[in-house]
Amino acid sequence: MPTGSPTRASTLPPSEARSAEPYLPPLRVPVRTIGARTFDFSRRVAVMAVVNRTPDSFFDQGRTYAFDRAVDACFEAVALGADWVDIGGAPFAPGEPVPVEEEVERVVPVVEALRAGSDVVISVDTFHSTVARHAIAAGATVINDTTGLSDPELAPVVADSDATLVITHSLAEPRRPYPRPHYDDVVADVSRFLLERVDRAMAAGVPEERIILDPGHDLNKNTLHSLELTRRLSEIADLGFPTLAAVSNKDFVGETLDAPRSERLEGSLAAAVISVMNGARIVRMHDVRASVAAMRMTEAVLGLRAPAYLKHNMGDVND
Repeated sequence: MPTGSPTRASTLPPSEARSAEPYLPPLRVPVRTIGARTFDFSRRVAVMAVVNRTPDSFFDQGRTYAFDRAVDACFEAVALGADWVDIGGAPFAPGEPVPVEEEVERVVPVVEALRAGSDVVISVDTFHSTVARHAIAAGATVINDTTGLSDPELAPVVADSDATLVITHSLAEPRRPYPRPHYDDVVADVSRFLLERVDRAMAAGVPEERIILDPGHDLNKNTLHSLELTRRLSEIADLGFPTLAAVSNKDFVGETLDAPRSERLEGSLAAAVISVMNGARIVRMHDVRASVAAMRMTEAVLGLRAPAYLKHNMGDVND
């Protein structure tokens, strides 16, 4: 096109041109204050970093089990741009239960150390009400329950605080296997489960502005289920609560790409971006640097944020 020629907004006839408006989930309460930070989830995607203080964690296999390493990993995540840090003291996978007292000893000192040096959102990945109570007292601002309120006392503990509650879809009892899961319609079934748990949490006193939903990729689901959840995630987002997509290095990524856990970054980022395009507003990720860049780029493509700067083809000289 010659210099100075006008550009056309679209080469398609008006009847065929697609809307430039991004998909935005119909959030009941789009602006959330979580601890010291405020998020407008109609325009922002939060990156949740993962730090596990377990010797047998799913991905890092004990790399951050030692106290000093766990604390260092938390502050490194903050320095790399994480909006919040999710600290876990017990794995989800089937196995022997971690005693509640031991889980408290694993996570609470890390929460205290991180809170002393940062206003980042801190969540604790636990299904025990006792762990939740101690974690909130230590400075945690979110309880991330991956078992769908298996402990009936968990919601009341959160309700008695200012903390936010993540409600996740999963069917098995904690640390129990659930072979060959079946769903008539995985998205519809997950939606019904989540709404029932929302009712349960709100009946216990947790207000809707302190509830986040997670469809639970891979949790009691096979790879086909998790792929369909990702493809149809907008139906979960349409429930009206901020949606968390915990897709990082999951087995559905590995099985799709035939990739071991150490080689799932690209697939994890693709799943996270697709989830955001379909309404997710929080992504739980292991590689913070790559995930923050991917989310900021996705926000810009969706028109939710401006580029960091504009230079290319913006002046008389082609840069």
